[in-house]
Amino acid sequence: MREAFIERKTKETEIRVRLNLDGAGDAQAETGIGFFNHMLTAFARFAYFDLELKASGDLEVDAHHTIEDCGIVLGQALKEACGNKAGIERIGETLLPMDEALVQVALDFSNRPYLVWDIKPSEGMVGQFPFEMAEEFFRAFAVHSGLTLHIRQISGKNLHHILEAVFKGVGRALGLALRENPRFSGILSTKGVL
Repeated sequence: MREAFIERKTKETEIRVRLNLDGAGDAQAETGIGFFNHMLTAFARFAYFDLELKASGDLEVDAHHTIEDCGIVLGQALKEACGNKAGIERIGETLLPMDEALVQVALDFSNRPYLVWDIKPSEGMVGQFPFEMAEEFFRAFAVHSGLTLHIRQISGKNLHHILEAVFKGVGRALGLALRENPRFSGILSTKGVL
């Protein structure tokens, strides 16, 4: 089974993540930020990951530490659960619509972490979730999982719709990239290692 359990405790946050890459999309997220819980659940559902994420943080300061640190721990869990990446498709991409919003996601398990964030709104709130923190979450996630991750907004005005398309799109692209290909048992790289 491709699974991981990661715990991280700092003076700002305490986070536990259990991740199963070969799940059915069952998710439980408790971060203290309702919209973020909703997005993590949608992310896992569209990736077909089973995810349990529990976070407590200094929300009395703001949501920054909790959101970014969840990206760190979720990225670490993904990297551990992937193992050596033998037999996976490695690359995933999707176009995901959410009403008027359309988001394109492309990613590669390259072990060369990089985030391209081409989302037009840069501020605003969705519930208690600061819109700008989505970029910080995905940067931490990409760095700690070893992903090259491109996220581009093609259309959209409603902040909720844009973010939901992003989280679902990343989940969908991850699910595709992590599919095991029965025609290839090695590592999909000319170097032979990722």
